[in-house]
Amino acid sequence: MISVLARLFIPDYKSFSSPNVRKAYGTLSSALGIILNVLLFIIKFVAGTLSGAISVTADAFNNLSDAGSSLVTLLGFRLGGKRPDTDHPFGHGRIEYISGLIVSFLILLMGFELFKSSILKIINPTPITSSPYALAILIISIIIKIYMAIYNKNVGKKIHSPAMLATSADSLSDCIATLATLISLLLVRFLDINIDGYAGILVALFIFYAGYTAMKEVLGPILGQAPDPQLVSDIEEIIRKSPVTKGIHGLIVHDYGPGRLFISVHVEVDGKEDIYSLHNAIDIIEKELESTLDCGAVIHMDPLKADDEETQSLRTQILEAVQEKIDSRIDIHDFRIVPGRSHTNIIFDAFVPFDLEKSEKELTEEIIKAVSGIDPEYHCILKIDRK
Repeated sequence: MISVLARLFIPDYKSFSSPNVRKAYGTLSSALGIILNVLLFIIKFVAGTLSGAISVTADAFNNLSDAGSSLVTLLGFRLGGKRPDTDHPFGHGRIEYISGLIVSFLILLMGFELFKSSILKIINPTPITSSPYALAILIISIIIKIYMAIYNKNVGKKIHSPAMLATSADSLSDCIATLATLISLLLVRFLDINIDGYAGILVALFIFYAGYTAMKEVLGPILGQAPDPQLVSDIEEIIRKSPVTKGIHGLIVHDYGPGRLFISVHVEVDGKEDIYSLHNAIDIIEKELESTLDCGAVIHMDPLKADDEETQSLRTQILEAVQEKIDSRIDIHDFRIVPGRSHTNIIFDAFVPFDLEKSEKELTEEIIKAVSGIDPEYHCILKIDRK
């Protein structure tokens, strides 16, 4: 259905990286989600009221909360798609992440309320009836929710939307929750076993899990998570294929919302080359990054003495000593030698993994000791960077 509607209402519907197309897909998917969830709420609420089953009524209100979640997601796409302005020069894309966070809070709140109602149902059980009508509704609901999980996941992957992927996970957990409710009604109908309150608790637990999953999905980009390794690989591949590139370091990917990435990176070049030719080559790399990866890109050019055998040899020697004595994952860059009368200054930056649990002071002292072990006259001046 989404594919058919996209062809009808979204011009250039295959341009998934386009902000306008992303916004249109988000609006279309969220609107369909609202319609389907409201429809499910109405028929389940009627079935729950007629049967007296708290698990069915709980499942109905779960769908109502899903409709509210879809509404929040819809607003997130509409507001997040606004153009950049004076106060927000990088756009409003992070609103989409915030809307996803609100959705997760709504899911958790609904789970808490349903858990409370189910506990009361266990303490004060009441008779329930299991009609073919209620059973048919639950089966139809499972089919619809499976469809919603599939289309939200497919669209979410195409437009790189954490909010829609969270909605897909929520729909999948709804299927399991509704299946638990269906089993409880079947037990009442065929074995006269009433586990309605316990099924309600199971539904609530699945809702809690969906809320947790949704929150985890959107908190990452809000807090500033590491970029996708594939994206990093693509960036490095584009930069390294340029003939002027001698090395790469200091890559930072800034995420201002889905489809709004900005890259900053240091590229090492031969310092003896013509500065204007190097600048032109760096401009070409920036433009290829922007056109290929649909992002902004700024490259800082670091000149090296590429043909200085003494510098390159000493850099290799120091790197091997540091990796052997401290950690094999440490790397060094911006390496320079400044000779003096009484000593020689060795200047460089050291890239250190985050999971190496040592303070900058400890690392600095250990690296200085490793460099002094090569030659006591080497005076080490370094900066610690985390990869």
